[in-house]
Amino acid sequence: MVGEHKNKRLSAVCFHVFSLLLGFLMIYPLLWLLASSFKSNDTMFHNTYSLIPESWDIIQNYSSGLEGVAGYSFLHFFKNSAIVTVVAVVTTIFSSLLAAYAVSRIRFRGAGFWFGCIIMTMMIPSQVMVVPQYIILRALHLNDTLVAMILPWCFGSAFFVFLIVQYMRGIPRDLDEAAMIDGCGRIGILFRILVPVVQPAIASAAIFAFYWIWQDFFQPLIFVGSPRNYTIPLALNMYTDPNSFNNYGGLFAMSVVSLLPVILVFIKFQKYLVEGIATDGIKG
Repeated sequence: MVGEHKNKRLSAVCFHVFSLLLGFLMIYPLLWLLASSFKSNDTMFHNTYSLIPESWDIIQNYSSGLEGVAGYSFLHFFKNSAIVTVVAVVTTIFSSLLAAYAVSRIRFRGAGFWFGCIIMTMMIPSQVMVVPQYIILRALHLNDTLVAMILPWCFGSAFFVFLIVQYMRGIPRDLDEAAMIDGCGRIGILFRILVPVVQPAIASAAIFAFYWIWQDFFQPLIFVGSPRNYTIPLALNMYTDPNSFNNYGGLFAMSVVSLLPVILVFIKFQKYLVEGIATDGIKG
């Protein structure tokens, strides 16, 4: 009995030590980024792996980073990212919600076929769609604008449609029929009956959309050419220039600032994320 108790305690200790080491390895890049934002440019790469700065230069790094580049402050780029992200998240979730409602709750010929077509688009890499999207935006004279980064998201996402459909299929249709008897229309059923129930799935989709759009570098790089319309990922790229001074301190400092909304969103809505994905997985 004593030996068995010791073995259980040893197993628990090994498990917790391994978990701590694994957690530290996972969070180390973030700790390194934060520590690097405190270091001076002169000593930043003397001892690369160290998290303790040899020379502290916090004020200089964050002040130079907030000054921005190309004649625009970092707050200007932050505003661009906020506008693009908020509008794109709202429009893509709204469109995906309508599509999910149509294929999961409305009976019409070919519903399964069209849902299959939506799912098949998930196999198409997003990079493949950039060229036709750019041609369309240029024909509409919308390239090099904030709208160019928002419009491709306005028509929903196949992944979000799938996520919401899986949740809606677990809701009894009796609710729809009862609402229709009470005189509620299709739109009323969606927003008064279903949306409150599928809120975890909608929140999960919104969190994913926020992460993807906020950190997107490729599409803005193709669609936007003027620094005044740059989002944060494009702006951070300008803090380093091989032909001039590289402001690594400002780069790391503003990278930390750009991560704050992501961390806050995750902390605020993580319960919806876990609930939405777990429930979808069970129903799928």
